Amino acid sequence: MGKPDSAKASAFVQQPLLRWAILLMLAAIFAVLVFPRSAPVYDDYRVGDVAQKDIKAPRDFFIEDTRATEEKRREVEQTVQMVYDLDSQRLAILSEQVRQAFARMHDALIAERQRRELEEARQLSGTGGGVPPREPVALRETFARELGVVVDPEAFNLLTAAGFDESIADCIVAIASDILENGVVTSKEMLLREAGRGIVLRDIATQKERVVYDLEKLYAFDEAKAMVPELGEPLLKDIDPSLKAVIVDLTQLLIQPNITLNRSESAERRRLAMESVKPVLYQIKAGEMILREGERVTPVHLVKLKASRPESDRRQGIRQSLGAGLLLFCLLAVLNIVGLRRSTDFERAPLRNLVFMAAVLLLFFVLARLTLVLANGLGQVQPLGLTSAAVFFGMPLASGAMLVCLFFGLDLALATAVVLSVTLPLIAPERFPLVFYFLLNGALGAYWMQHCRERRAFITAGVRLALLNLVLVSAIALHTWSGNGVELLWCWGLAMMGGLGAGIVAAGLAPLVELAFGYTTDITLLELANLDRPILRQLMMEAPGTYHHSMIVGTLVEAAATEIGANPLLAKVCGYYHDIGKIKKPLYFIENQREGKNPHDKLAPSMSKRILVAHVKDGAEMARKHKLGRAIVDTICQSHGTSLISYFYERARQIHGEANVNPDDYRYPGPRPQTREAGLVMLADVVEAASRTLENPTPSRIKGLVHNLINKIFSDGQLDECELTLRDLNQIAKSFTKILTGIHHHRIEYPERSETDGRGKNGRSDRQSPEPSADRERKAGSAGQGHLRRLGMSRG
Repeated sequence: MGKPDSAKASAFVQQPLLRWAILLMLAAIFAVLVFPRSAPVYDDYRVGDVAQKDIKAPRDFFIEDTRATEEKRREVEQTVQMVYDLDSQRLAILSEQVRQAFARMHDALIAERQRRELEEARQLSGTGGGVPPREPVALRETFARELGVVVDPEAFNLLTAAGFDESIADCIVAIASDILENGVVTSKEMLLREAGRGIVLRDIATQKERVVYDLEKLYAFDEAKAMVPELGEPLLKDIDPSLKAVIVDLTQLLIQPNITLNRSESAERRRLAMESVKPVLYQIKAGEMILREGERVTPVHLVKLKASRPESDRRQGIRQSLGAGLLLFCLLAVLNIVGLRRSTDFERAPLRNLVFMAAVLLLFFVLARLTLVLANGLGQVQPLGLTSAAVFFGMPLASGAMLVCLFFGLDLALATAVVLSVTLPLIAPERFPLVFYFLLNGALGAYWMQHCRERRAFITAGVRLALLNLVLVSAIALHTWSGNGVELLWCWGLAMMGGLGAGIVAAGLAPLVELAFGYTTDITLLELANLDRPILRQLMMEAPGTYHHSMIVGTLVEAAATEIGANPLLAKVCGYYHDIGKIKKPLYFIENQREGKNPHDKLAPSMSKRILVAHVKDGAEMARKHKLGRAIVDTICQSHGTSLISYFYERARQIHGEANVNPDDYRYPGPRPQTREAGLVMLADVVEAASRTLENPTPSRIKGLVHNLINKIFSDGQLDECELTLRDLNQIAKSFTKILTGIHHHRIEYPERSETDGRGKNGRSDRQSPEPSADRERKAGSAGQGHLRRLGMSRG
């Protein structure tokens, strides 16, 4: 049998480590919020502010001369040599490339000559038909591909005529060697900028480096090409001028720069050199004036102020923030042990509820921190006499306790008010009187939010808080009176704004919390209790019997919930919606059947059981679709628990035999009721359905039926997981009996009159004489077969 989502979450969060981890994380965030307060007041100065007092150096200290440091870094940067990469393998690759290309062409020409001689011999002997010679174009393309350059057809013909002699390749390699060994760069203009400090030449293959200062000797790319005829003249003086020109052209095409600038390595070396420069410092002596009163703050002043703060202050700030976080953790730990674990509402979904509580506390911690920043800023300017102390009275801190009360009741709300008020001095120093202020208005704000069933209750609570805040501010002013009447007026005004703002903030946040955490307030329940809602009207039109049954169930559970101290509004709304799943197949439930036609007569018991069970799942899906809330969805799933569908179980036993039928197959999937409200709906559902089967519903019979059914459900263990006690069950039975007795009361029989008056026997055209009890019993017997069938069909 399945467990509800809340039960799974409860099982998950029962592990102590997870619960404590959330509290520890909240304390850590609070410590971070507290930490900035340890900084001196003059840290709040900005460039252009006017100093409020003289500030002298508390000790000897050094500060950095940023301008001198920057100049020194630029000087060091100018001394860093640029890094150029030398491709020492380019010459070897070029030499191998040229020699292989010429050798292959030479071999190709020899092969072509031999083939032609063989063909000529065949033609003389008359045995050959002729083989076409190899195209010169194909050989030229092969040669160009081998060298990696474009070869002119005329140049290729001259090389072919020379037989691609190896001496030609040697000349090309020799000229290229002279040029590449000297070095060829892409841009000599950029290179010559480094003439004064030289360059670092790094061999790519060996990673060896050397410094080169004579940069003029290196060839630019264009210079290298121009040097080819000059360097080749001694080697080519005995060669035909046409072939000589071809060799020069090929060499120029083959030469590429073998020295390139490595920008990334050069930049990295400059960065490292600049970082290695130590800051230039100058000393400020103890007692030296840093900032004079009335003087405008400059960037230099800010540097001195920052440097004047001793490291011990920073360590002290860290200790204070850690101590504040630890204090909050201890407070939350006590709240967790004493309060949260004893709250049954909280423990139904502890993970979700703990996250909500943490979110509320964190939100108002941040609000307090932002208020401190605002107060410090206004305190320096003091527009129209507004002081920093007055700003705190306008903080709507009470809305945190009001929100918690709205969803979890007064006990947890009071604990929230305590936490928020006692942690405020840790965030805002020298604000101890505010503890009493926020403790009292938070506690009373939560008190006034009890049983909130209308949205105007937020405004009403806000108005009351505003008046309360006036009294509290007046009391604090008497205790700490400074004689400033303007400040008192500001405190009164902001205190009233804080009270009204608390109600407005709580009203604005409540729907967001409902949406984010799946909670349901009494305000939402009142909206759901409106019988004109589409889902209830659909139930009335398509399943009128179920609608009437649900209305009576709602009445029963509302009265019983009031007697035992449960939530009567939640119980009533759950009673209204607990059977909405019957809308999909209304005629399969006896209260909606007409003319004695029962579709179950043609179905196997197992199929009937599936139809009856399906209305629970259908109801939960419809509740989710119409956004009825998590509480109502859970109650729909729990309203039948794991009870036995006895009517169809008995039919199955009669058809298949007791040994072949498993009673667990004829139970609802559950879960069992987890709340008192869900337990009430289960009890009222059974009792209301069974009360319809009483042939003569006297008070004693109704009382006996109610007690019998409640005892049966209790003995079946359906109430084991909810919080209903034996005392509660007794009160519930009394409440059910009272209401059902009123519903099934007897009417008096009017005296018969002559039919000649045209109004019938009872004197009224809208009344029929009551039937004798024997007739009633006979008709009741024909309509059903006792309590079992009635209970089974209506419980479906």
